Amino acid sequence: MTVEYRFSAEDEAFRAEVRAFFEAELPADHWRMQNDRDEVGEAEAAFGRRFVQRLAERGWLTLHWPAEYGGLGASPMQQLIFNEESGYFKAPGGGMGVQMAGPSIMHHGTDAQKERHLSAIAEGEEVWCQGFSEPGSGSDLASLQTRAVLDGDDYVVNGQKIWTSGAHHADWCMLLVRTDPDAPKHRGITYLLMDMKSPGVTVRPLVNMLGSHAFNEIFLEDVRVPRSNVVGEENRGWYVATTTLDYERSGISRIAWGGRVLEEMAAYIRAHDALRTPRIRGQLADLWIASEASRLLAYRVTWLQSQGQVPNYEASMSKVFGSEVQAAITRMGVNMIGLTGQLRPGSAGDPPFWGAMPEAYMGITSYSIAAGTSEIQRNIIATRGLGLPRN
Repeated sequence: MTVEYRFSAEDEAFRAEVRAFFEAELPADHWRMQNDRDEVGEAEAAFGRRFVQRLAERGWLTLHWPAEYGGLGASPMQQLIFNEESGYFKAPGGGMGVQMAGPSIMHHGTDAQKERHLSAIAEGEEVWCQGFSEPGSGSDLASLQTRAVLDGDDYVVNGQKIWTSGAHHADWCMLLVRTDPDAPKHRGITYLLMDMKSPGVTVRPLVNMLGSHAFNEIFLEDVRVPRSNVVGEENRGWYVATTTLDYERSGISRIAWGGRVLEEMAAYIRAHDALRTPRIRGQLADLWIASEASRLLAYRVTWLQSQGQVPNYEASMSKVFGSEVQAAITRMGVNMIGLTGQLRPGSAGDPPFWGAMPEAYMGITSYSIAAGTSEIQRNIIATRGLGLPRN
């Protein structure tokens, strides 16, 4: 099947509207200051909250959501356009609540869950995190051991989660627990919605080698979660989780950001005659082509959604290829700049690329791990996309 990605005149007008809004509402250097860091000053944090509220007021925070849930019922392509422009400008947004929790609740949640959470997410009032990975269950997520035992109308949860982005700010958590330890590992898992203010929830920071705190550990000690907070069927939470992960992996925002970095690299090369060599120009051209291919893979995920389908291995293709392109852009940037490429933000001497390259380079390994490792993505592509046997 050949799919030709052409945006309608209406979609192009919407892109222009979104871009004009970002250019008017965001400081000119905002996008340069958002290099995977989480510690922001009070003023910047307050600005982010106000900006999210502005998006919510326009209906853009949950653009593609049905109107009954606080969205505008826009087309998937318009949502893609908004996400692409948001990534290009590094604009504050709704995070996991909008991207993952909301769509998962829409697909699998009860009417009460939809009423409780969807409007709050759409209005920018709830912040969510994802309690999936554990110290011994990352790539092999289905081996998770966090235990939930039914006690009356509540599950009592004990265990530990790790690499939980934004848990220190979150109000709610999408939590995977094991409710039937005797079942095969992909069965016996239940998907819960957990209030992060529940007694027994402890969040501890994980500071990475960049000195940034985005990840956390969550310790759960006799945490009571109402049985009414089960999403989907008990012991079949794995199938709800795959929906959540499919929404996480399409990745147009990070692809748009990588494209903007490539634009900056091209401008830097044009300004430095010593770098305008056939080798460097060839490398840049190769990355530009790869970046465009990555963008089209993400477009394909959205096209499938526009056809009423839930992308699966297609989202994995977009994720693994996009991650590799992002890493390749970073490697070229650091090597191209040379020794001054080691200067980090705030260094004397006006560091090239505002000091972002060394931080991006130090975080390069995470590109192939976060949102599902490249190995797992390739397994999904092989088994679900190509129909290859598991063993």
